[in-house]
Amino acid sequence: MTDQLAALTTIFTEFYYWVTVVLMFLIHVGFCMYEVGASRYKHHQHTLMKNTMLIPLVTVTWFLFGWWIYWAFPTGPGLAPSIMNESTALITDESAFSATWYTATSELMAINLGDHISGVFWAAFLLFSWTAASIVSGAIIERITTFAFGILAIAIGSVFWTIDAAWGWHFDGWMLKLLGYHDAYASGVIHAIAGGFALGVLVVLGPRIGKFSSSGEPRNIGPRNPWLVTVGLFLIYTGFWGFYAACNIPIFDLGPEYGMEGISYWTATNIYVTPTTLSGITFNFLMSLSGGLLAGYWIAKGDPFWTYSSGLAGVICASAGNDLYHPIQSMIIGMIGVVIAYKLHYWVERKFKIDDAVGAVAVHGYAGVVGLIICGFVLWGYPSSGYSVGAMWDGTTYATINPLGQFIGAIIMFVVLGLIPGYVIAKVLHGMGKLRIPREVEIAGLDYEMMEAAKEDEKAVSSATR
Repeated sequence: MTDQLAALTTIFTEFYYWVTVVLMFLIHVGFCMYEVGASRYKHHQHTLMKNTMLIPLVTVTWFLFGWWIYWAFPTGPGLAPSIMNESTALITDESAFSATWYTATSELMAINLGDHISGVFWAAFLLFSWTAASIVSGAIIERITTFAFGILAIAIGSVFWTIDAAWGWHFDGWMLKLLGYHDAYASGVIHAIAGGFALGVLVVLGPRIGKFSSSGEPRNIGPRNPWLVTVGLFLIYTGFWGFYAACNIPIFDLGPEYGMEGISYWTATNIYVTPTTLSGITFNFLMSLSGGLLAGYWIAKGDPFWTYSSGLAGVICASAGNDLYHPIQSMIIGMIGVVIAYKLHYWVERKFKIDDAVGAVAVHGYAGVVGLIICGFVLWGYPSSGYSVGAMWDGTTYATINPLGQFIGAIIMFVVLGLIPGYVIAKVLHGMGKLRIPREVEIAGLDYEMMEAAKEDEKAVSSATR
């Protein structure tokens, strides 16, 4: 009976994660629709192809080295000893959960009848990587070269967000242990870092031609296909719900895990292996979505683009603590994040002449940062980890969630691992002359040659006699 229960739990967990990966694929479908709908007709095909090609670029690099980074870097390295091997070095030894098992040549990175879940779990994180790259993609449409975007997609998708996931989204991450950092559904780990990275690129890339008048006043370049934008965002909501599911272990016996021998306590857990319930996160996802939509409709005076985007921003803002919040808290926090993100977007646009084509820095970056900081106050005192890892290495206490730790974590995510790398890589690409498309191409449209070829084809068909 015990063996049957263990087998059933294993099969259910494998299938659970496999389904979440399929659901999360809708995030990318939504981003493709959303970005094409936001771009002008003369850039449509390039915008779609750019967001399509990040799939193979990030997938291959994630397989080759991204997954290894996640398992190797939770100690910093050198900032906090691992609870697995008590070392402060990169985790590349023979211990459990070591990066050595996740190199491209490892027996776990292929068909292996002794391991059924590694590929599914790898794919769940891979879809997070696609999301990070897609967030950057939307902000920089209509002016970046395909080559430059490919480099940036690999950098954010397979390197920098992976490092921050190892630091702050791993049950053994140093930020949990030293800062009391808590970010259950990635307000910072995916959204703040991607928003910061996009902002760093935008500083170097510059605005689209015609975005600002000669006096510096911004002009509105609104979405060209509101229907695509709307449906795209609803698909992102759907995929994000799958993302929430993927951030949990659906059923787990915490008794033996926490040293309570002979005691079984079956529950869902968050990514830090601390208890939550799938029921509770369902309440909180829908309430934060609703709070975001309500606040967006109000602050934007019914503007459809910002209303739909604000639903997403509301969820992102509440995501850091949505494993523990009350649903009313989730709704209110989502509303606060939307108002701050909306105001900051237009202030930064006017003050610094930043042209974020889809508001990605605001919706993901600013809302994510605000969500992390609010979480530090609302969940102050809750344990950030279920393991007695020891705040500041003392080895006897649980690190607790606190405002300072969350604020420092937000700076690490948005600035240190996001804005600075995005700016530096964009600066290097700019120096090489590879960052931005030529002025004449931007005016004519990135799809100009394809559109002209299509016209010639149509002429040939129309003039044909047979």
